[in-house]
Parts: sequence; C-alpha cells; structure tokens
Amino acid sequence: MRERLFALLFLFTSLTLGSTLAANPPVPTPAPPSIGAPSYILLDFDSGQVLSARDPDAQREPASLAKLMTAYVLFNELREGHLDLEDKVTISERAWRMGGSRMFVEVGRTIVVEDLLRGMIIQSGNDASVALAEHVAGNEETFAQLMNSYAQDLGMEDTHFVNATGWPDSEQLTSARDIAKLARAMIRDFPEYYQYYSEREFTFNEITQRNRNSLLWQDESVDGLKTGHTSGAGYNLVSSARRDGMRLISVVMGTDGARDRMQQTQSLFSYGFRFFGTYELFSGGDALEEPKLWKGATDTIPVGLTESLYVTVPRREYENMEATMNLRSTIVAPVSQGETLGNVEVRIGDAVVADAPLVALESGDEGGLFARIIDDVMLRFQ
Repeated sequence: MRERLFALLFLFTSLTLGSTLAANPPVPTPAPPSIGAPSYILLDFDSGQVLSARDPDAQREPASLAKLMTAYVLFNELREGHLDLEDKVTISERAWRMGGSRMFVEVGRTIVVEDLLRGMIIQSGNDASVALAEHVAGNEETFAQLMNSYAQDLGMEDTHFVNATGWPDSEQLTSARDIAKLARAMIRDFPEYYQYYSEREFTFNEITQRNRNSLLWQDESVDGLKTGHTSGAGYNLVSSARRDGMRLISVVMGTDGARDRMQQTQSLFSYGFRFFGTYELFSGGDALEEPKLWKGATDTIPVGLTESLYVTVPRREYENMEATMNLRSTIVAPVSQGETLGNVEVRIGDAVVADAPLVALESGDEGGLFARIIDDVMLRFQ
C-alpha cells in the first residue's frame, strides 16, 4: 500500500500544482471510545498526529511518570560519555530512606548504574531514582534543573519538575500532551535503552518485582513505558504499542484504579489501530524534483524534505487524499543548502493532514558571468 501511495503522489509533475489522488467523498470515521480518564491523548509516533484526546493540556501531578524524564536525562548522560552502565553508585541515606515504591537498596552499598536503571524503570524504585540523580548532579534539586532544561528543549510547555521520583509536590506538574512528547522522544532518541521498558520483572537483593505496566502481559504489541500513582494524581499510564509497522502512544491520567488505566489504554489502542493507518510518503533526503536553477553553476538543483514525511489518516479515507507540491516559479542562484523553496501539502477534503517544507538538498552557486547574462535575458521573456 505504501508503494502504491508513493506512485500516486508522483502523479503530480507540475512544479506549481499537484493532482487529486481520488475524488471519492470522505467516509465518516467512528468517534473515539468514551473513557473515564479526565485527561488523555492518543497519537501516532511517526507522524505525531493526535487521534483522540480529552483535555490533554490540563496540568496534573505526574506521579512516577516523572521518572521518564529522569531516565531521559540519564540516557543523554550515557550517550555523551559522562556516565557508564558499569559505573558504581554509592547509596546515600536520603536515597535509602525514600518511601513509596522501592528497589530496596541499602545505605552505603555500591550498585552499578545499569542495576539502578532497571530498578527505577521496572520496579519504579524511588530509592534508585534518587541515587542516580545524586550520582549525576550531586543532589536531587540540581538534577531537577536538568530535567526542566530537557523538558524545555522538548517543548513540554505545561511541565515543571521538582524531583526525580514524582514524589508529590504542589509545584510539580505536567500534562498528557507533554508526557506523550517525552515518550515519543524517548523511543526516537534512545532505541538502545528503550528496551528496558519492555522487561517484565527484575530481581535485586533476592527480591523479584514485576513491571507495574500490566499491559506487557495483556497485549503482546505493547513494549513500554510507565505507570504512576499517588492519591493526588490518581492512576496514570503512558504506553506504546506497535502493530504492523504502526506505533501509537497513549497517555491516560487520573483514572480511578490500576485496572481502569489499563482498560482505557487498551480501548484507545484498539480504536487507533482499527480505524487509522500511517504511511510514509517520502523519505528525508531524497530528491523529489530537480527544478531549473537560473544563473547557477548547474542547470538544476535537487529539492526534497529534510525528514521523512508520514501521514496518519482514517483507513476509509486513504483513497481520498489529495497531494500538492508547490515550488517557487523561479529559482535563482545563489541558493543555500536547506533553504526553503516550496512545500508539499496533503489534504482530505478541506482538511490539511500533512504539510512539509521543500528545501534545497544542495547549495546552488552562481554560474559564470556569461551564463548569468544569458539566463538574465531569458528570464525577461519568462
């Protein structure tokens, strides 16, 4: 199907106008399921398209969902070489005294980073989270500053972290949309570490604890991420599932129980996978057109997308997409690599489902004096 769509999209050969892929009237898509979570969001990983949501920007307590950002900071430290999985961490009294969910570390003991990561991710250990935060930043307060810096970089506009665990604090807030952004970044940026979120249990100090994300047992397509619960936050769950090459991310916040958050997530996944499809239209870096470069050292310049273009659309409306590629009518050298020269737009009826800039894939330098004079004369007759 993807190859067919790619071929259809290339039916437009004009540099200024596209062609209609199909002229069938849009077919209605069923409404999303009614679930009880006061705030939730369901989106596609590749396209970022939101498929269903309720009050996704409402600020709520993250509870242990905050540990997703703790892990994101730690994974960056590992990638930058500032931390190693085999580094030994000495457990402080503060980490040892942490309440709530625990890995059951002992004060003064040295534990390798990888074991603490598993304790934090799989067992949701507050003690492990504090130990890692102290090891990286000296204390938990400074580590929270790193968390907020990364949150800002990821565009998490409704989020503020105070600690590494999600321990209740009136100033520690996030939203379903922001958590979805973080989950998407986690999967995209750190596939080598994301695997920890699919592990079902972890044994430390002769104590085996199961992953609190029970969907790992209920749905084989689910491969992460994290649960969270406090009396103020309610029951939260962010999960990702992949079926037939399509990955969805669901965040439900404030449900009444652990079973509720699981069932509501399953309902969202069932709806998304049943009624929507995600398609890669073009690959980033591929030349989609080579329009004329006036007054250039070369006759043409390759134009394409910096990143692959994905669209998520109702499966019943796949045949109703219209694609348009628009380029400047006249492209004159010099042109810088990455300079925007137009756009690709995909519509279903009046709704724009994808819009991406077309850029110069290479620099287009000016040609010699004689070539520029010739092109200048020809442009006067254009």
